[in-house]
Amino acid sequence: MRAFEYAAPRTAIEAVELVTTRPGSAFLAGGTDLLALMKDDVARPERLVDVKGIPELRQVRADAQGLRIGAAVTMRELSENATIRAGYPAILQAIDGIRSPQIRERGTIAGDLCQRPRCWYFRAGFGLLAQKDGRSMVVDGDNRYHAILGNAGPAYYVHPSSLAPALLALGARVAIQGVQLSNTVVLGSFFQTPRREGEREVALAPDDLITEIVVPPPDGSKTATYEVRQKEALDWPLAAASVKLDLDAGIVRRARVVLGHVAPVPWVAQAAEKLLVGKAITEDTAAQAGRAAVEGARALSRNGYKIRLASVAVKRALLRAAGKEVPA
Repeated sequence: MRAFEYAAPRTAIEAVELVTTRPGSAFLAGGTDLLALMKDDVARPERLVDVKGIPELRQVRADAQGLRIGAAVTMRELSENATIRAGYPAILQAIDGIRSPQIRERGTIAGDLCQRPRCWYFRAGFGLLAQKDGRSMVVDGDNRYHAILGNAGPAYYVHPSSLAPALLALGARVAIQGVQLSNTVVLGSFFQTPRREGEREVALAPDDLITEIVVPPPDGSKTATYEVRQKEALDWPLAAASVKLDLDAGIVRRARVVLGHVAPVPWVAQAAEKLLVGKAITEDTAAQAGRAAVEGARALSRNGYKIRLASVAVKRALLRAAGKEVPA
């Protein structure tokens, strides 16, 4: 690991100023991803600005806008929050899927949204697009865990966030503090697919700091998350789905279906959403929506199995949200 400066500001503005005045700086929260990247010499920040001690970033509070979750709130703290446990099952189920005690204890909500891809080409130092001599190393290489949607190129990695599908399905927004102003963006606009090396997966300038995530208050809709994993121990899902259903006498008036770990961004399955409107959630309807969710999926040479898993994740998330029995 290369040498770096360390700073521990007490306010968000001070943190942003510390990053702005030293190019090559990075914000540090839980550090579960950043420190690993530094050890592998993939990330090389000259200054780490530790935001864990900023009180405003450690709060969870409710107001008329909904639930405001400070960016540095940990997964454990979020999972133990009474409001989350009572009104946000999709978020709670997503956190329950994080099996590493270290990540649950140290990992933060903003860190989860901003973590870098788990693509082994990226982690080995070949860049976000994993290209060599102008060609993708992924297409002809080991692509077992890469994208099946949104993968026309040049990005083939999958977005690794556990919470993003649930937060996107719930209509969450991200509050950002910049050097001159603060603003709030909808989560759907926060994630982006890079077209060239050097672009990022999230709409943040180098000196932008996430301060909180705002989740709308519960509105009586039914929500759920379902993940498919290779093993129950520490591992990332092969596919995941989060859903939000607005029901009227058991009939879907509006649906939101978001896939995770299958595309470079959390993937909104619009075809599945349209199919569900006007129908009751049955096993057959859920299976139809699962198939619709992966329409247009494009398998690479070694990841075709993920199409089936993503379809199953949608089906089971819908059944879970509707209170139906979910197959083991």
